Amino acid sequence: MGKKEREEREQERETFYEKRQKQQFKYKAIGIGVLAGIVAVLGISSYNFYELSTHVVPQGMPPGAGPLGGVNMHAGLLTMIFGQQFDYSSPAYQVKSRYIDFEKNDGETIHVHAANVTLGFLFDSLHIGLTGKCFTFPDKRNFCTDDKYSLKFFINHHQIEDISNYVPKDNDRILISYGNENSTQIDAQLSKLDSFSLSP
Repeated sequence: MGKKEREEREQERETFYEKRQKQQFKYKAIGIGVLAGIVAVLGISSYNFYELSTHVVPQGMPPGAGPLGGVNMHAGLLTMIFGQQFDYSSPAYQVKSRYIDFEKNDGETIHVHAANVTLGFLFDSLHIGLTGKCFTFPDKRNFCTDDKYSLKFFINHHQIEDISNYVPKDNDRILISYGNENSTQIDAQLSKLDSFSLSP
């Protein structure tokens, strides 16, 4: 075998080796990209699950609140939207504040752990917007008073305009009702609320 043939063979070997290395690098890069994508998706999913199920979200003290643990009061809450009861017992709404919360997988009893904490603070901790005219969920669904439907609030059977600044008292019964119910239907909702057995 001549010198020229040896050089050509070596060059072919080097070319083949370079091609193989480039191909392997390409496959590795694709594999790393796919793996990074999977890790990112898992990371986002884990974060979203943590946000929905974590037990203490808000850190701050409600404005004007008394010391944490200073009171231990319970109030019943019923939210009816188009005649259907909204469920606060899911992890997304459980124990989101140390001052006022739903807990123990119970979506009917508000637990109050400090004096002077408003219902507005409770709903802020749940990321639910609440005004005298609108009830807004985290996914931006709005239930607002308009020509056809109205948002109504009752505390111990007395209708009031807005409950945002209301400070719950022990054994209060609070109804939030959205729809076009007549007085008979509202009375039925109030009776249902009265039947709640508040958890300790």
